[in-house]
Formats: sequence, C-alpha cells, structure tokens
Amino acid sequence: MLQETPYAVLENASGSLESILQTVNDQAARAADYIAPTSALQVQTLEGSTNVILESERGQPTQSFKANDVAFTQLAENCNIDVRTARRLRDNENYSQEFDALLNKIFQNEPKNKMLRTFDGEQPILRAVVSDKYKTFDNSDLIQAALPQLLGSEADWHVVNGCVTDQKMAIRLKSRVQTGEPVVGDLMANGLCLSNSETGNGSVSVAQMYWTLVCLNGMQTANKSRNTHVTGSRGSDHWHLLTDETKDLDNRALAARITDIVGSFASRESFDAVLEQMANAHDDVIENGLLNPTAVIDAVVKVLAIPKKNSESLMAGLMSTVQQDGYAGKPVSRATIVNAVTAVANTVEADKVDDWQLAGSTILDLPRNQWEVIAKAA
Repeated sequence: MLQETPYAVLENASGSLESILQTVNDQAARAADYIAPTSALQVQTLEGSTNVILESERGQPTQSFKANDVAFTQLAENCNIDVRTARRLRDNENYSQEFDALLNKIFQNEPKNKMLRTFDGEQPILRAVVSDKYKTFDNSDLIQAALPQLLGSEADWHVVNGCVTDQKMAIRLKSRVQTGEPVVGDLMANGLCLSNSETGNGSVSVAQMYWTLVCLNGMQTANKSRNTHVTGSRGSDHWHLLTDETKDLDNRALAARITDIVGSFASRESFDAVLEQMANAHDDVIENGLLNPTAVIDAVVKVLAIPKKNSESLMAGLMSTVQQDGYAGKPVSRATIVNAVTAVANTVEADKVDDWQLAGSTILDLPRNQWEVIAKAA
C-alpha cells in the first residue's frame, strides 16, 4: 500500500494522480496471489464467462474466480490455442462445454506451475495467469520508488495523463521548467513515463520523454530502463529455504535503481541531449514531402512495419504538424514525421499510447539507410 504523500504538487487540473493512486491502493488491498499446478485448476463456462476453480489444498478452501479478458487470453495461450478461436468456442453454446473439457484435459496432461493473480471481492476476479517465477513488483512499488525523486526534483513535475487498465499502469509527467526549442517555435518540455504491468503485459519501465507543447504530443526517447517480472530464484530448488526478507532484496534493489534512474532522467543535461537530437532531426529534410504526402506516409508504415490501416491516422498527424509553430512553412523533415507519429497516441486506446510514443523514438533513431526509405519516398 502507498503511504500518504503530498502528491497535490504533481497534479494537473483534473487531479489525475489522485485518481491513479486511489485505484492502485484499492487494487493492492484486494490483490491475492496463488501458486498452483494447472492440474489443480478446473475451467467452466457459465453464462458466456470463463470461471476458474482452484481446488482445495493444504487447508485452503476451494475457490472460484471469474476470468477477465487478460486472464482468459493467457489461459488460451498456455494451451497453445489462438485466442480468437478460443473466444469463438467459448461464446458458442454448442462448443463451450467441449472447449472447457479440452482446456481441462490439457491442464491435467501437461501440468505446469502457475501464479494466479486475483482480486478478492463479492465476485473474485482472476486477472492473470503467469509463470510461477513472476516477480511481483507491483504498481504501488513503482510509484513508491519514484515519488521521492519526483517530489524533490528541480524539474517541477506534474502529471499530464495516466491510466490503470487490466493490462498496465502508465503515468506520464511533464516538467514545468525544463523547456527548450530545437528550432525557433518548436517549444518542448522534458518528460517522464512510468509504466508497469501486474499481469504479464509489460515490464517495469522508466522512460524519458519530451513533450511538444503546441499540441502536447509526447515521445518516449531511447533513454529507457526496463526490468522484467521474471526472477530465476523463485523457481530454484532453494526458494523455500529463503526468508521473506531475502526474497524482498531483489525488489528493494530494483526500487533503488528506479529512484536513481528517475533522478537521472530529470536532469537538465539529459533533456538538452534530446533537444540536440531533435534539432538534427529538423535538418533531415524530405524533399517535396508535401507534394506527395501519401507516398511519405506509405513509407513510414513500411519502415515501422505497422498495419496499413494506420495510414489515415498518420496522415492526420502529418497535416496537423505542418500547420503548427516550428513546422509551418518549412520542409517536411524527420522531426515532422516524429511529431506526426506521436500525434496518433492522442487518439488511441489507453493501452496503445506507449506504442505510438515509442514509434516516434524509432523514427528519430532510424539509421541512415532506413531513413532514406522515407526521405526519398516523395
């Protein structure tokens, strides 16, 4: 559980941090984890929903959990069944009983130890089925590690936006004082992104960002620290011999690293390096880019290896960018494309925002030969 902190200094007008902290605290109070072999599980479809029954063991009563979509996906993946096929079989009453029987047979014949991550309540929820080696460094742990640096930083941070979904938590912050212009008119601010998944859908991550202040597009830079949720010690033969204090040492070490990394990314020197890189990106011009913007967007789609259906959103981002301060009346450049890509993050669902902010970084860091695919497209 998070201790009370003067988080109001980090708030924005909508008080988003308070809402995130309340959600994280509520979830931490309801969270419970169970290590069990799949042979101790029974899957049963009731009224179109998947229920997982954990059989009694070592004095623990039999328990039943309603699987959310994340957990259902992981159940299917653990049986090497395509999740779209799994949903079709579960949702069709002609197949649901046979589908349950198939999962249960696989669990019995191919037993694996799993961690069941759950929420207690009137209707207990199964929120994830992950490896028994899963490191439980949770959202509250990340926030607790980062807050001291955020509150004491000269960067004067405040939260731009954030979310807690079934898959992940993300908190994006902007400095009120660390600003600069890579070129005249393109005002930027330093930023941070803290993200984590308690359900196996991402690593513990601290990333430096920058914000384009005219449109508040955000890009995560290559300055990033990722730590997986897997630890070999949990699955070792000697795990049961270790004290709780020893088991916590790995998490405490990770928390200490996060504290240091947040402090490093909050430095003016780190932000100035990003400004310099963006200044160079403004010099990487696409000749005649506005004469054939469709070809440019097609090249971006190809280089990023993303579905063609994203072209419309990228085009909207490009058209918006070329009208804003720092870009209007200038040739299309690598910086223009970075901004066009990150603009898409403002229109997608919460769990996809990081993907587009990271895609902007991909464009910024493209090696020359890959950049030329875009630069010569028009």
